[in-house]
Amino acid sequence: MRRAQWSIAARLAASYGLLLMLAVSILSAVFYISTVGVLERGADVKLKATAERLFSAYDVSRPAAILQAITTELEDGIDSDQEVFVLLDQQGRVLGGNRAKWRKFGFEQGSLGTVRIKRGEQHTLVRMVWRQFADGNRLVVAFDMQELTAVRQLVLHALLVGALVALALVVGGMGFFRLRLERRIGEIRRITREVEGGDLGRRMPVQGDDEFSRLAADINAMLERIEHLMHGVRDVSNAIAHDLRTPLTRLRGQLEDTLQHASDVTELRDSVATATMGIDELIVLFDKLLQIAESEAGVRGRDFVTIDLNRIAEDMVDLYDAAAEEQGATLTLGKRDGQPSLGDHDLLASAVSSLIDNALKYAGQGAHIEVNVTSDEHTVDLAVRDDGPGIPADHLPQVTERFYRVDRSRGTAGNGLGLSIVTAIAKLHDGRLELSDASPGLLARLVLPRRQA
Repeated sequence: MRRAQWSIAARLAASYGLLLMLAVSILSAVFYISTVGVLERGADVKLKATAERLFSAYDVSRPAAILQAITTELEDGIDSDQEVFVLLDQQGRVLGGNRAKWRKFGFEQGSLGTVRIKRGEQHTLVRMVWRQFADGNRLVVAFDMQELTAVRQLVLHALLVGALVALALVVGGMGFFRLRLERRIGEIRRITREVEGGDLGRRMPVQGDDEFSRLAADINAMLERIEHLMHGVRDVSNAIAHDLRTPLTRLRGQLEDTLQHASDVTELRDSVATATMGIDELIVLFDKLLQIAESEAGVRGRDFVTIDLNRIAEDMVDLYDAAAEEQGATLTLGKRDGQPSLGDHDLLASAVSSLIDNALKYAGQGAHIEVNVTSDEHTVDLAVRDDGPGIPADHLPQVTERFYRVDRSRGTAGNGLGLSIVTAIAKLHDGRLELSDASPGLLARLVLPRRQA
């Protein structure tokens, strides 16, 4: 048989109720001890003090003196109706006091005890102590506990009523607490089910600044991110479909034309070579997408070593120098003041390569491109600046998105992944890519934190 499972709200409410009842019990015990307990201890102290005073004042040569002292105690008007004094001889006969007989001895002399005696028409409990004198006589000093018992019962009754009221409040509070908790959790579950159903625009209500409100704010931030990523996936899918459809259609057309019209081996070989180049372009595209995915996932983040961004900039400038000269552009390396840091050499080289390639591609013929590496106390900064047409201000926030092209007609060669790769690599290194208007041209800055092994 399956055991019933309590919800977290029920368990928390029960825990709250148990803790509250424990607190009430502790407070009740403290109140009882501080009232009845104090009264009982005070009566015991007074009882023993009175017995000790009378015992010390007894003179064997003057037996009447103790009887006079007992009479004085009974007639002083202080608790006279509750005090019991009895002087007994060696045979247990009453010599004096306010009792006609006394037969209750069940404990050693000097120690306190409680016995039941008959006073008037009713039995009552008394707290007593007895002492034996040198001549064999015994003194009994007792205190009637009737009033103290009444006080104890009154306090216990009050505590019982208070406990019942507290229990009712605890049960009501548990129910209210559980309903409130389940309502908040149920609201979160309802909205998550709506999001699961495809309504990505749903958001959690944020009320106040408690834990549920902060949780709702975190969930809303997550939903915002998910919605943004879903839009990004849709845009990427559209862009991939657009970028792949044309080359694949072209490849299929070429291969089909070759199958139908190729007349010799040379013509067939040229067609295959053209198709191979198109396939290589697609492989490069997928390699770039994979590189972005690896950078964003941090797969290569554990391979960081000490790198010299100056040397990387020199290598990339040397690599693209011939391409710049062929295009009629000028590519120069300016400042090389970067300090060593930690990073992935290959990824940073790819990032610098993408920045230089982007500048050569869009700055145009005759452009001047300058690469500078600087650093300060906290960062290392690689900047690529050109004097081309630049990027319109309204496009700057979007150009780092995958497949985003300022040239919407895609008339310029490329796939819109270069700056996306740089952004992903910068984030992997806890850095950033900053794009700004160079007036004229574009200034692209790869800013990385300085780190030591």
